[in-house]
Amino acid sequence: MSQKKIFIVDDNEMFAEMLKDRLTNNPSYRISVFNTGEECIKNLYLNPDLIILDYFLNDVFKEAANGLEILGEIKRHNDQIHVIMLSSQEKYTVAAQTISKGAEQYVVKDDDAFYNIGKILRDIF
Repeated sequence: MSQKKIFIVDDNEMFAEMLKDRLTNNPSYRISVFNTGEECIKNLYLNPDLIILDYFLNDVFKEAANGLEILGEIKRHNDQIHVIMLSSQEKYTVAAQTISKGAEQYVVKDDDAFYNIGKILRDIF
């Protein structure tokens, strides 16, 4: 079985590194971390299997594109890439909006986020 390429796109560097550490426990995952959506878009040529994408991406650069804009770019590039949206937003409307734009799952950044992401990855792969 070949390694699955997973991009983590989150401007919260600590959260992104903690998630990377958690996911690298699985040897079938190859993880890349990007702190802006723009970095992610520049690296889509690497053909990730799945992208974990934060909804708000403006902590590093205030003019950075938000997660919905990046989701649209990802899907225009390759609509077969699995995308899991992440956010601290617990509003149903935000989750529904991301799903309607092509995300497969929406995960709230809470105490269960790492567990929920791991479960989703097991279901997808």
